[in-house]
Amino acid sequence: MPANPSQPCLYLTFDDGPTPGVTDWVLDQLDTYQAKATFFVVGQLAKHHPSLPREALERGHAVGTHTQNHLNGWKTHPAVYLRDVQAGNESVTEILKRTFPDYQPLLFRPPYGRLLSCVARKITVQRIVMWHVLASDWRDALNAEQVSAKVINNAQNGSIVVFHDSLKAEPRIKGALPRVLEYFAKRGYRFENLE
Repeated sequence: MPANPSQPCLYLTFDDGPTPGVTDWVLDQLDTYQAKATFFVVGQLAKHHPSLPREALERGHAVGTHTQNHLNGWKTHPAVYLRDVQAGNESVTEILKRTFPDYQPLLFRPPYGRLLSCVARKITVQRIVMWHVLASDWRDALNAEQVSAKVINNAQNGSIVVFHDSLKAEPRIKGALPRVLEYFAKRGYRFENLE
């Protein structure tokens, strides 16, 4: 994913879904700007809402994994955490295989960005993806304007930006994401997925 100054690009990512009413709304917003993104889905939620990760793939986005149960890698025994990573991979792969038989989620993002180095060394089937700009859209103390300003003021060509397609983030993402998309689209940015 090389950055090209003549064609600036952002990599929008969405964690903690899929969530009905939020993930599908995000997909529609992305379509408005012909934007592609990457969704890091929680295996347990994907099992409950399998049509949403499939729809993300159908619309040209990438799907990665975000563990099975959204565990904190600094507070979970490494063996338990690795089993949860594997369970998340299996859940998401099984769901996607029904529509996309050859799709294998190749990207992994640890919840909270917390991962012990001894665990990271054992995650070899997937690429671990962190970020450059954290929108903080889950924080009740912020409003949509503050969330969008945080992204607009900190993102630049090649930045990986994290939003959340969760109920907790919904009040802020629904105000912030359209502003971010419009701001960067007007400045000639492309929005690409990470695959």
